[in-house]
Amino acid sequence: MTNRIALVLGLMIVALFLADAVFMSGQLPVFLGKEMASLIEYLSFWR
Repeated sequence: MTNRIALVLGLMIVALFLADAVFMSGQLPVFLGKEMASLIEYLSFWR
């Protein structure tokens, strides 16, 4: 991955969180945290 691609991906992620905070009441980090916890629990079952 080149520096330019990494920078663009990073800016897109920041823009996504910023748009969520401004337009959609900022619930994206909470949703992603809950889904990540669910994924970790699911994967630990198959370990």
